[in-house]
Amino acid sequence: MSTRRKVDTAPQPSVLQSVNMAAKVPLYQQIYLILRDQIISGDYKAGSVLPSEAEISRQYSVSRITAKQALTEVANAGMAKRYRGRGTVVEEVRQLPPLRASVSDWMSFAVTMGRTTQVRVIEMRNGAANVDEAGALELPADAPVNRWLRVRQHRNEPFSVLHTVVPDEIGADITREELEQTPLLDLIQQRGHRIGEARQVITATLADQSNAALLDLAVGSPLLKLIRIVYDTDRRPVEFLTALYRPDRYQLEIVLSPENKVLRLGNPLEDVFGESPLS
Repeated sequence: MSTRRKVDTAPQPSVLQSVNMAAKVPLYQQIYLILRDQIISGDYKAGSVLPSEAEISRQYSVSRITAKQALTEVANAGMAKRYRGRGTVVEEVRQLPPLRASVSDWMSFAVTMGRTTQVRVIEMRNGAANVDEAGALELPADAPVNRWLRVRQHRNEPFSVLHTVVPDEIGADITREELEQTPLLDLIQQRGHRIGEARQVITATLADQSNAALLDLAVGSPLLKLIRIVYDTDRRPVEFLTALYRPDRYQLEIVLSPENKVLRLGNPLEDVFGESPLS
């Protein structure tokens, strides 16, 4: 009598997530994101069998083709393998611990990040500032600016996309090699602008096709969005940054005292890199 290896089936999550039929994100990608989050959170552990195409089709009121696409995306992401007659079995998911930075002492963390991770320059352009860029950098309309698109990586894994705009007087002679080898704040200071303070807003967004490709994510994946304006000590804006982060690979920390003051932390990046390069 033949025996078949038994594969554990994970219990159904206590709260069933739904898809948005009116969203621009394709239904199969929405379902993929739900399954991915359930795997990462431990609802489905290694060795567990994901719902079948028929079960997904019934649960989310989608076609069998859509259900198959969603399961294929999970397999393509390396989180599961599909077996004929056995279903889609969850693989062991090994992830790097996320980088952690603090919202206090932002300059130290920004420079540490620049010196201890790798950056890849995707695009360098110059031209006239648009309305948002001119407003952020306090420049006249159509003033010349330099725009750079970069991807930052840790251990060859992308975790952020950086859209940076600087006045032409600062960025005109900055080379691709400098951007890939030297923290931008150091480059700005080398050009006579001592860094003073920064204003930043932290929000969230979804990955579009371009950013999803750069960050190795599915379209529609959640991203942490940071918008920052950096000033020199004369209160002149020297950098306008829009940064998009993978939340599974990058986190921001804040600690408040009972007096609602932001406390200075030890450098959280030391947890990943060891002794801070700034020490």
